[in-house]
Amino acid sequence: MSQTSTTSAAERATQHAANGGMSPHDADARHAHIIIVGTGFAGLGMAIKLKQQGSNDFLLLERGDDVGGTWRDNTYPGCACDVPSQLYSFSFALNPGWSRTYSSQREIWAYLRDCAARYGILPHIRSQHAVRAAAWDDATNRWRITTNQGDYTADILILGQGPLSEPAKPAIPGIENFAGTLFHSAQWDHAHDLHGERVAVIGTGASAIQIVPQIQPQVSQLLLLQRTPPWIVPRLDRAVPAWRQRMYRAVPLTQRLTRTLVYWQRELGALGLVYRPKLMQSAARIAQRHLAAQVPNADLRAKLTPHYTMGCKRILVSDDFYPAVSQPNVTVETAGIREVRPHSIITSDGREHAVDTIIYATGFHVTDMPIAQAVRGRRGATLADAWQSGSQAYLGTTVAGFPNMFLLVGPNTGLGHTSMVLMMEAQFAYITDALRTLAQRGVQTVEITPAAQQAYNEEIQRKLQGTVWLSGCASWYLDAKGRNTTLWPGFTWEFRRRTRHFDPAHYTLQPQRVAPAVAATP
Repeated sequence: MSQTSTTSAAERATQHAANGGMSPHDADARHAHIIIVGTGFAGLGMAIKLKQQGSNDFLLLERGDDVGGTWRDNTYPGCACDVPSQLYSFSFALNPGWSRTYSSQREIWAYLRDCAARYGILPHIRSQHAVRAAAWDDATNRWRITTNQGDYTADILILGQGPLSEPAKPAIPGIENFAGTLFHSAQWDHAHDLHGERVAVIGTGASAIQIVPQIQPQVSQLLLLQRTPPWIVPRLDRAVPAWRQRMYRAVPLTQRLTRTLVYWQRELGALGLVYRPKLMQSAARIAQRHLAAQVPNADLRAKLTPHYTMGCKRILVSDDFYPAVSQPNVTVETAGIREVRPHSIITSDGREHAVDTIIYATGFHVTDMPIAQAVRGRRGATLADAWQSGSQAYLGTTVAGFPNMFLLVGPNTGLGHTSMVLMMEAQFAYITDALRTLAQRGVQTVEITPAAQQAYNEEIQRKLQGTVWLSGCASWYLDAKGRNTTLWPGFTWEFRRRTRHFDPAHYTLQPQRVAPAVAATP
């Protein structure tokens, strides 16, 4: 690793501004003013905003061999977004060529790759650099980042790996003895042919309802293991006409207006989820009619009928899931899994189901992200230590005890009604304004005060009381103690208003160190 420099963050900002924004480090540098972890929507968007602000002294560490994050990794059949394409994109990089109302994984991944190239981010990316640890060094006021390809240092660390990056695989007795093929939906085994097989899919969440309709016609038998049925509303996906795409290209304002309309339509969803839960009853009736129209069998319909308030768990959209599970070769099993044997699954009612392949469609580590155990702040405490009573951060962006560190899509920034890209862009604005403030004031370290963080999170938890998400169901929104540490309790415009400007009054700002004057020798 390169020698540690004593240059402060503010001095470095001044230096690279004086250099016309060019980094004084070459492509093989082991130090950068800013290091971003991850190249999904969050990491790439942050990098683009830094670039637009005139900064070039930053690196992105990416564990994969290409950009894209979850949209690179999730390649399972049917993978697509459940937020309209017009809203699931950067506001500063609208794509007039979206082919459908809801974009596919391939199309979103291509969009992110295009953004990385178009905005000049590719030279800043270090691919196949998995971050194993990051530790704050009080002596040098720097972050030391350990990767599988060596160590790096940074004045500023931005964690942008996102909550949907580490697949969750529930512990099932005997699963290690299974003799067939086993994989997670986020690690799809494309080399394995499912044709004619007996396949078990564990879970009925967002990925499962996309996978099942795609593989059902191929397999001989499909066993769908359901713990809780989801609320599903019509997807109403449509191809975007070529004339509309041409119009968006010729007159970009028309696409901006379409995006604005979609934004406010989706934003209204927060009314029922947060402020008036009774409003969810009308949405529930739409979902019930959808179920009744697509599932004629009364027994199957009973299995697929939710018995919790709509919105308590993630609301799903699909036009083909119900028809798929109604086919003769599909069994929806509501009994829990007792154990797995080499060639079968035993459910809690004692029945044995022969299977050749098991697919985990069980989501991700959201409230217990593994990276929290690898990031150490002051006095060696990890994020996991700081979050023993539940993950929390100020504005979902900064954490007490972790100087010069910013989170993207941190605690309580998730959404149940609209596009996460909206929240990310609010954080981009907040972080870039923070960095600008540090440079202008000659600040070396910035750290949220414990009092400000505590007051903010007490406010968030108060606002969460009475929301649909705390109406009694178990969901991935809640941590092990039943606290909602995932979702933002409000409209996205409220979060954007709070993050529009960096608020230094809530932070401890340490001025840059001034080297002592050296007396001249007579």
